[in-house]
Amino acid sequence: MTALPAVAPPRTPAEWAAYYRLRYEVLRQPWQQPLGSERAPDDAQATTTHALLLSPEGYAAGVGRLSPSGAGQGQIRFMAVHPAWQGRGAGRQLLRYLEQAARAQQLTELVLHARATAVPFYEHLGYTVVAPSHTLFGTLPHFLMRRDL
Repeated sequence: MTALPAVAPPRTPAEWAAYYRLRYEVLRQPWQQPLGSERAPDDAQATTTHALLLSPEGYAAGVGRLSPSGAGQGQIRFMAVHPAWQGRGAGRQLLRYLEQAARAQQLTELVLHARATAVPFYEHLGYTVVAPSHTLFGTLPHFLMRRDL
């Protein structure tokens, strides 16, 4: 089994393409969402932190994103792990990278909207459910979760 590579922000056009491809393939395509729906208007803001776990073969093993969302608060979004890398610590590594970036920005709280199937993952890493959130694409219930840093 291949060891996990280091998490870093995407830098090259190929890395950005791999980053967005995984966001699309995991978070949008299975629900027949259009290409481009994996992008957000604030992706290009200087305050947004992108995390890419690039596989040795050059494809995105995992991705995630952090952006400030209020006084002392940041929001984790677009967390996705390639199926071949699920259950191998990739999600944990991405989340820890984003938490470290949040601390560096002096954020004291993180929030996220987790799909119901991901709630146990986040709970295991110290996040708590605050309340039911939205239902994405009419079929994916989400829960607002938070964690103090």
